Amino acid sequence: MNGLLIGTCSWKYDSWRGIVYPETGAFDYLREYSRHFDTVEVDRWFWSLFDKDRPVLPRTGDAREYAAAVPDHFRFTIKAPNSITLTHHYRKDKAQPLTENPHFLSNELYEEFLGRIEPLLDKTGAVMLQFEYLNRQKMASKKEFLDRLAAFLAARPKMPELAVECRNPNYLDAEYFQCLKEHGAHHVFCQGYYMPPIWEVEAQYGGMLTDLAVLRLMGTDRKKIEAAGGDSWDRIVEPRDEELGEIVPMIRRLRKRGKRVYVNINNHYEGSAPRTAEKIKGMIEGRKRGKGEER
Repeated sequence: MNGLLIGTCSWKYDSWRGIVYPETGAFDYLREYSRHFDTVEVDRWFWSLFDKDRPVLPRTGDAREYAAAVPDHFRFTIKAPNSITLTHHYRKDKAQPLTENPHFLSNELYEEFLGRIEPLLDKTGAVMLQFEYLNRQKMASKKEFLDRLAAFLAARPKMPELAVECRNPNYLDAEYFQCLKEHGAHHVFCQGYYMPPIWEVEAQYGGMLTDLAVLRLMGTDRKKIEAAGGDSWDRIVEPRDEELGEIVPMIRRLRKRGKRVYVNINNHYEGSAPRTAEKIKGMIEGRKRGKGEER
């Protein structure tokens, strides 16, 4: 699947024994994972903005360990610290006033983050900026968001490649995609939560996409799927075949137009990310066709 990498969001799950990992015995999780997949999403460094004066950034030793565990062709997609993408600190009590995050879209902090993960950069397919939904208290307008994003993108190092996940549905318009294109940044398609179906976004703005796209299959009701699976991620408990029947043709269209595509699957999408990955691979290889596709 040249130009198409399918993997999961994170990798260290004991309930994947017998699917990805050996059922018994000792093993290195990431090393074993990389025998089955060519990509994985790193989520752990996202959680960085706490009630402290300085954001928590990755340890270089961890990045070096990750790089050593996987073969040369393996690629990571890495979520940048939320200390860069949160406009304000999280609030434990919604009645509390908002506290502005001074590191929002800080190029200085972003470059420090890249320095921390330097041993991993040769195997990084994309760094992702994941923004939360921004209400008017946190961001006055789409224009303000795009102005601040454009300033950040213009000043950032051009490598590694950068992809943006915006969770304001109303921000996903021609101005947004033009901003990314002008600055050589890529779009992250988020399937789940309250975002519009990714195939509809692609159908409307596919002509404005850059040469790389990240698809994150996240699911909707996390608590529901956790209850159905009993906190075990070894089986599909909520099949989304109808959605996948739209997503697989979307992947084919992107590849036909020469786009490089990463597909990152969360356990919360169907109940077991590795099982969903196998399903998608089978559909792409023709074992099961998407909607409206001829056999």
